[in-house]
Amino acid sequence: MERVAAAAAIVDDHGVVTAWSEGARQLTGYGSEDVVGRAAADLLVEAAPREAVAALAGVAVLRHRDGHPVEIALTACPVLGPDGGPHGYVVTAEPPGGPESTPAGRAFQQASVPMCAFGTDLRFLRLNDSACRGLGASEESLVGRFYGDAVPADEASRGFLLNLRKVAGTGTPLRYEAYARAPAGGTARAWSIEMWPVRDDTGDVDTVAMAAFDSSEQHEARQRLALLNEASAAIGTTLDVVRTAEELVDIAVPRFADFVSVDLLDWVLGAEEPASDGGPDVVLRRAAHGSVTEGGAEAAVRLGQTDTYPPFSPPARALTSGRAVRSGAGDPDFDRWVGERNARNVGSRASREGAHSLVTVPLLARGTTLGVAVFIRIKNKDAYAVDDASLAEELASRAAVCMDNARRFAREQSMALALQHSLLPRGLTAHAATEVAYRYLPTDSAAGIGGDWFDVIPLSGSRVALVVGDVVGHGIHSSATMGRLRTAVRTLADVDLPPDELLTHLDDLVIHLATEGSGEEVAELGATCLYAVYDPVSRRLVLASAGHPPPAVLLPDGTAQVVRVSAGPPLGVGGLPFEATERELPEGSLIALYTDGLIEGRGRDLDRGTAELCRALVLPGASLEALCDSVLKSVLPDSPSDDVALLLARTRALGADQVATWDISPEAACVSSARQSVLEQLATWGLDEMAFVTELVVSELVTNAIRYGEPPVQLRLIRDRSLICEVSDGSATSPHLRRAHAYDEGGRGLLLVAQLTRRWGSRQTPPGKTIWAEQPLPPG
Repeated sequence: MERVAAAAAIVDDHGVVTAWSEGARQLTGYGSEDVVGRAAADLLVEAAPREAVAALAGVAVLRHRDGHPVEIALTACPVLGPDGGPHGYVVTAEPPGGPESTPAGRAFQQASVPMCAFGTDLRFLRLNDSACRGLGASEESLVGRFYGDAVPADEASRGFLLNLRKVAGTGTPLRYEAYARAPAGGTARAWSIEMWPVRDDTGDVDTVAMAAFDSSEQHEARQRLALLNEASAAIGTTLDVVRTAEELVDIAVPRFADFVSVDLLDWVLGAEEPASDGGPDVVLRRAAHGSVTEGGAEAAVRLGQTDTYPPFSPPARALTSGRAVRSGAGDPDFDRWVGERNARNVGSRASREGAHSLVTVPLLARGTTLGVAVFIRIKNKDAYAVDDASLAEELASRAAVCMDNARRFAREQSMALALQHSLLPRGLTAHAATEVAYRYLPTDSAAGIGGDWFDVIPLSGSRVALVVGDVVGHGIHSSATMGRLRTAVRTLADVDLPPDELLTHLDDLVIHLATEGSGEEVAELGATCLYAVYDPVSRRLVLASAGHPPPAVLLPDGTAQVVRVSAGPPLGVGGLPFEATERELPEGSLIALYTDGLIEGRGRDLDRGTAELCRALVLPGASLEALCDSVLKSVLPDSPSDDVALLLARTRALGADQVATWDISPEAACVSSARQSVLEQLATWGLDEMAFVTELVVSELVTNAIRYGEPPVQLRLIRDRSLICEVSDGSATSPHLRRAHAYDEGGRGLLLVAQLTRRWGSRQTPPGKTIWAEQPLPPG
């Protein structure tokens, strides 16, 4: 630091100044003509302390010519006269910043932290060397100057001045933090600044002291922690790989980088497993990028395009090493790579030429490499440090795990959707009993594909079974369970069990599935199901529910209502009964079966959902297909959180001209009359060419009913899309095929029926059983 000459003055024994040096003029601003002949005490702001006068040394405060106080260290040396007594004094003063004579003074002057003292008028009184270096000026040039005039007029200086005024005015110490560049320049630093009042002997504040502590390391650590905390909440909000890449870019720009790009291996964006190594060059697809510059002019690769990274490039090196790579201007590989990208006619070359520091981080999750993230600084002049590379690895690691979760979810969802579609009906054949239309909508929620299913199963006697169900949970497990239940329902339907009995057997199956080998709770594999059977001859609908929402029915008169069903427990509870509900429906009635995803939603209860469904069914529709779409549009929540299955069935009826019924007396002689009645009916229907086979079938079935069954015996013919022959009796014993030996007199009847007809079977009825056989109608 530049020093000025020491100030000196001669004061006579009366305290009058008799001589004044040039150094004194520089120190106080007064020339000799202003001071010589005046009392020295007039120059003091206040009287010197007695102990200082007695010791002829001490600190005094002079008033500068421009009015501000100047603190100086005075030393007086007496001038002796002929008599040996003092005739005056030579007074010397060290200018501020001069050599300190005390350890405390030297400690202040040489302190590593900036320290200053201000008067209550906010003018500099004293600065140590560290403060002078930060302000970029000498103490001599600053002492006496108002703080606001000595520093740049920026936000940091205004805040400092405001706090100085507060301490000077209130006498209360304070501490605050600031992040700014020092007036002398350099990088921005974090400062913890303390200010406190200094009081005089009377207790009044006459000075404000300040010390500034560099807290940049702590500040940067807090900033890194805050960024990581934000990243944990902001990255991975969706199960979408590209959106996760965009979230990584959003969190890093501009706080950590001026430009960020995320490039992924192609297989990550699909549902495949990792591909094998394709060679030394790395081919990646740009998933996301972002910049502090509008439009991302720095990007040399467009979104969605692929780029080949040579082995020397930082991204390829990061992928090879599995660690973050720091690089920057002056690194040959960095300069070569940037040069190659500048040669492309994409983006702004001028923007890329400003890139000076880079961190490239591989995106690794669970031992699998997904891609690479590149962080570049352009406008931010600070190069990336080791701690920055660690932070980049943390950010990339969080993003990579979320991307891997999204990738795995996409793969599982794709597999579950494929499995579910393979298990659902691919096309429903036409039935004489009903006209059907359906819709199935898988959910887009993060929970994944659910276990909703539906089915339309043809039964004997032109009846049809309508089924809809929902397995608890989502994903492949639920889809597989749904497939097993759907298969079980079809198997039980072939046995032609009543709806309540069928659900009882299905309930036992769910309990068995939930407990076999895995130890899972039954409720975890729970399911709901609605099973309904419609008979077009009697026009009756028989249904039973296992915890499933009841169907809605639209009658031909335009009345829509929910069918009152005795709701049984969900499947898998066990030990509770299921009850069947029976209802007669006019021809042309519309039955709507659905899963709860259609009527449930946020802020909407089941009653409101079913009411909206009934209103939607009343709306006119050109066809069942159009009505399906109309119902979904009117009833479906805006953001369904579950799968939706909707099955619409419009009932048909078989008229009296399509059904013929005869009561048969349990006597062998009645078999021939039954054959004759059937032949006459076939002639009425124009089916004479079917007479031979039908006569044999009727003969065998009626003979068996009379011989082995119990009364009452009834014969029924149904002309539908096929010819159905039914024989009922009061015995519950089910018939079965058996091999007759060469000399057996009987046992060939059912075998003959099976050979002559397309299919045959039996079903239990409340009085007993019904044996039926079906033949195709002749063409035309």
